[in-house]
Amino acid sequence: MLLRSLAVVLLLTGFTGHVSAGTIIHAGRLINGHDGAVHETVSVVIDGNRIVAVESGYVAPTEKDTLIDLQNCTVMPGWMDMHTHLMSQHHKKVYSDKFFMNHADYVLRSTVYAKRTLLAGFTTVRDLGDNGINSVSLRKAMNKGWIVGPRIFTSGKSLATTGGHADPTNGLKGDFRSDAGPVDGVVNGPDEVRKAVRQRYKDGADLIKLTATGGVLSLAGNGRNPQFTEEELRAVVVTAKDYDMTVAVHAHGAEGMKRAVLAGVDSIEHGTFMTDEVMQLMKERGTYLVPTISAGVWVAEMSQQEDYFPAIVRPKAATIGPVAKHNFRRAYAAGVKIAFGTDSGVSVHGENAREFELMVDGGMPAMKAIQSATLEAARLLKIDDRLGTLEANKIADVVAVEGDPIKDITATYDVVFVMKDGVIYRDESNAEPKSVHP
Repeated sequence: MLLRSLAVVLLLTGFTGHVSAGTIIHAGRLINGHDGAVHETVSVVIDGNRIVAVESGYVAPTEKDTLIDLQNCTVMPGWMDMHTHLMSQHHKKVYSDKFFMNHADYVLRSTVYAKRTLLAGFTTVRDLGDNGINSVSLRKAMNKGWIVGPRIFTSGKSLATTGGHADPTNGLKGDFRSDAGPVDGVVNGPDEVRKAVRQRYKDGADLIKLTATGGVLSLAGNGRNPQFTEEELRAVVVTAKDYDMTVAVHAHGAEGMKRAVLAGVDSIEHGTFMTDEVMQLMKERGTYLVPTISAGVWVAEMSQQEDYFPAIVRPKAATIGPVAKHNFRRAYAAGVKIAFGTDSGVSVHGENAREFELMVDGGMPAMKAIQSATLEAARLLKIDDRLGTLEANKIADVVAVEGDPIKDITATYDVVFVMKDGVIYRDESNAEPKSVHP
C-alpha cells in the first residue's frame, strides 16, 4: 500500500505504482546530476534499489521507514570512474609481479582495491585492461554479493600490436618473449583484430580497450608513436559494434588519436599530446576524452625518485604530468566532451577524488567536474537511462560528502555516505568530521 506520509510527494512526481516501506534520505544540499544546480532541503525516497521520488522539503518517515539524516551534507549520484585497473597498484617492483603471483593472488588482492574504490564514493567503474580474467571474476563476485566493490564494466585484456603498449611480453628476455597472439590480446592485421574482439566477447568483456599509441609505463622507448593502422582500427570498431560493445582507446600521441577518432571509437583515454585538429574531430564525432590527469601527475612525481622507474620509463614519466594538465585545459575550453577517469592502479586506489581537484585546477567548473563523473560517465557507458542522476525510477546509487564541493571541490575527499544499488556500504553521517585527503 502507498505510505500515507509519501502520498503527496509521489503524486507530485507522477508516481502511481506500489511503494513498500523504504529509505528516506534528508539531504541538506543535493546535486541531482542533470540540471547543474544545488538544491537545498531535499528528500530522496528509495524503495528497494530504486529511487521513487526526489522532492523539496523533508518528507516525514513512518515507523517502517529508514531515515538517513544527511542534512549537513551534499548528496550526489554515485560517482563513476571511467578508467581504472583494479588488478594492481603501481609499486617499484611491479614489473616482476608476474613471476611471483598466480591469477588467484591478483584477484584476491584486487578485492582490497575494489572495496577502497567503493568506499571512496565510486559506485561504478570501467576496468580498462588486466590479464583477461581478473575483472571478469571480480564483476561476477560483486554481482553475486561475495565481495564488496563498485559495479564493473570491463574490457578484459587490452588489445595491442606486437611490441605495443599492452603486449605482455615487452621487455622480457628471449626465453619469455613469446610471439603472443589474439587470445593474449596481441594482434596484427584486420583478421587477428576481429578474432581478438570476438575473444574478448567470449571472455565476458563488456567493451573493448586498445592501445593505439605507445605508453608511459611499458618497457619501450616511444610513448607516442601510432601502433595500429587505420585498417586495423576500423576492424576493431566494426567488429565491436557487431557485439554491441564500445571501444576505449589509450592514446598519448596525436596521430594515433586522429586515426582512432576517424575510425569511430567512443573514447580517447589520456589524450596527452592532443592537437587542435584532434579536438575538432572529437567534437564533430562526439568522441569522449577521459583525461586521467591523476595518473599523469602521479608518474611525474614518482619520476623524481631516481630508482623508482626503470631507466626506459623514467624520461617518459617525467614529461607527462605538466602536459596532461595543460592539454586538459585546452580540451575543456575547446568543448570536447569529457568523462571522469583516473587510471587508478597507476595512481592510488581510493584516492580517485584527486581527479576532481585536478580538473577544477585545469579550468573546469566544479559542477561540470561532478557531472563528468555522473551524467557524462553514464552517457559514455550508455546506461544513463538507469544511472548517473538522482531521479525517479533510477537505480539508487548515492554518495554524500561533508561540506559543499561547489565552493570547495576538495570536499569530495570527505565521503561520509555511500549507497550502491540501494544498499548502504558507508554511513559516517553522525560521526565526527574526518579528513581523508590523500
